Amino acid sequence: MASKIMPRVGRCISKAPRIPTSRQWRPLSTTSRVASDALQVHRDSPQNNPSIPFTFNAVNQKLIAEILKRYPPQYKKAAVMPLLDLGQRQLGFTSISVMNEVARVLEMPPMRVYEVATFYTMYNRDPVGRFHVQACTTTPCQLGGCGSDKIMEAIESHLGVGPGSTTEDGMFTFSEVECLGACVNAPMVQINDDYYEDLTPESTVTLLKALQASAEATGAAGGTAGLLGDSEAGMGSTKGADRSQGGRGVMAQAPRGYSGKQGVTLPSPGPQSGRKTCENMAGLTALTEEPWGNEKLRTDGQL
Repeated sequence: MASKIMPRVGRCISKAPRIPTSRQWRPLSTTSRVASDALQVHRDSPQNNPSIPFTFNAVNQKLIAEILKRYPPQYKKAAVMPLLDLGQRQLGFTSISVMNEVARVLEMPPMRVYEVATFYTMYNRDPVGRFHVQACTTTPCQLGGCGSDKIMEAIESHLGVGPGSTTEDGMFTFSEVECLGACVNAPMVQINDDYYEDLTPESTVTLLKALQASAEATGAAGGTAGLLGDSEAGMGSTKGADRSQGGRGVMAQAPRGYSGKQGVTLPSPGPQSGRKTCENMAGLTALTEEPWGNEKLRTDGQL
């Protein structure tokens, strides 16, 4: 009897409605292609291809010998970064020929050298101008002083080129970079190896004009390789003592400057506001008097 009733009961019970579920997939979205392969991919060009020979000069060969003494012979490939830097300073940029020569000297696969050179932005894999102006636009520089936006506008207006470009005479290359580690003296720019800090649009233009005048006075052409040792081309004296940067000489200058070749006065690297390092421009706010201690007792009788 039960076997006859149960099928009928099952048919009478309404089935629970199905809960609709969304499909477990999402549409493929695409964006416009951004040509950022300049940081990773090499493309042969007339000024940068493996057929252009490169060898380290006699001065750099001596430096390489000194550098390699710092590493065990079996680990000399660890010197790849300083050798790439030497090659860039000699040629003016890190070409594919420089990378291949470093690979030969260190007896390592060229691909390992390419990996290092393409990872670090300090290696310029395309030719740059005589003066490589790198303006920091990270948050501290955007907020500090007049702000990096005004510095960028001043550089772009004066040079007539935007970030990532080189002037027609090959004298200046303008780049926008991330934090350069001088946040307390923001805004700032790095030109070749030197930091110029506490900038204003006016002091930035003055600096660029001074560099241009120095290069013209010495007859240095645009795109000349970077300074090496006591180079006579373009930037005057390369020693700290010649730039009045030896001890007390720098303390007496506000703003600082040094005489380059042909009597051209160039601002010295560092803060352009008159302060010497990164001290508070408004004066000290702490340690304004000798602190209490065993060496100094209170004179009001309250011990």
